Amino acid sequence: MCVGVILSKKKIVFLTGTRADFGKIKPLIQILQGSEVFETHVFVTGMHMNKKYGFTAVEIDKCGFENVFQFINHEDSSHMDQTLAKTIEGFSYYINEIEPDLVVVHGDRVEAMAGAIVGSLNNILVAHIEGGELSGTIDELIRHAVSKMSHLHLVANEEAAKRLVQLGERRESVFVIGSPDLDIMRSTALPSIERVRSYYDIPFEPFVILMYHPVTTEVGALSEHIKAVVDAVLASEKNYIVIYPNNDTGTEIILNEYKRFEGLERIRVFPSLRFEKFLTLMKHAEFMLGNSSAGIREAPFYGLPSINIGNRQKNRSTDENIVHVENGKESILNAIAHVSHKDHTMVQMEENSFGKGNSAEHFLEILQEASFWQTSHQKQFQDQ
Repeated sequence: MCVGVILSKKKIVFLTGTRADFGKIKPLIQILQGSEVFETHVFVTGMHMNKKYGFTAVEIDKCGFENVFQFINHEDSSHMDQTLAKTIEGFSYYINEIEPDLVVVHGDRVEAMAGAIVGSLNNILVAHIEGGELSGTIDELIRHAVSKMSHLHLVANEEAAKRLVQLGERRESVFVIGSPDLDIMRSTALPSIERVRSYYDIPFEPFVILMYHPVTTEVGALSEHIKAVVDAVLASEKNYIVIYPNNDTGTEIILNEYKRFEGLERIRVFPSLRFEKFLTLMKHAEFMLGNSSAGIREAPFYGLPSINIGNRQKNRSTDENIVHVENGKESILNAIAHVSHKDHTMVQMEENSFGKGNSAEHFLEILQEASFWQTSHQKQFQDQ
């Protein structure tokens, strides 16, 4: 890419609301630290500020990033629309104070929607990371809405880029950079499995990682679905590392069901895990179980088998190491037996459909192009 001339220092705000999206934007923030051209700010909110989920804002502080601001946007009883409203209000005051040139949001959470709404309504460029993806719940609607409120798109692959063009976005505003968390996954500096097991007091090996989130469009069936998951986990008699769900509607139903794990030496339940330590555990797991995007995105990069339950990640990946099953105890147990008895070779992929671990370099290259900053704030639907 031909690098143009940036006439003034650019102020960039990254918004993060969950442990998952921070793993995506962390490499992008890191590569800009100490830059004479770019000034970074990080708006920390959402699950990061909740003690129930480990108060992961502390982990962000440990990164040593410049200009980190914390904002509490919800209570335990908050609905998603209330959280959205509170985030819009808090972020609006924040960006009017610091006057950034660019707001960077990720994915399909209400915090990302709030960031895109506030940025666009205040005539500030908004860049959306990993738009154009598919998912099977309210996340799908939020992700595409965020894309329509954004001016620039940093996507994982050409398939996502094509979907954004179908949504009427300008192809010139869409940049394929891969999935940024693969930058960390490819790192040779991840902690050892011995260190991680000692840090989290995990006494067993081998183990399975369970991550199950509410499907907000199917919340009426959640009690039945999560009961089937827990029944299958208990019946399988394997060792499990269980990680809390996202703070969506229905989370308490899942956590109440997880109380059945209490007192079992072969199951350890955690509100949250630091991303690098989570990756080490993933690399050494038997397989992943649940409906998290980690089983669809990160697991295939390591060649890790994954059992995906239900509709939350529907149509998102056809990787041969992913087994898709319906909700139900017997279906899950059959999948566990299938994965357990199949020979798997854990081979880290150098490249997959979500990039090859150099997203931060692509990101920096794009930011250094003067035309990026000349993107019009006025959007029109592009007919195909």
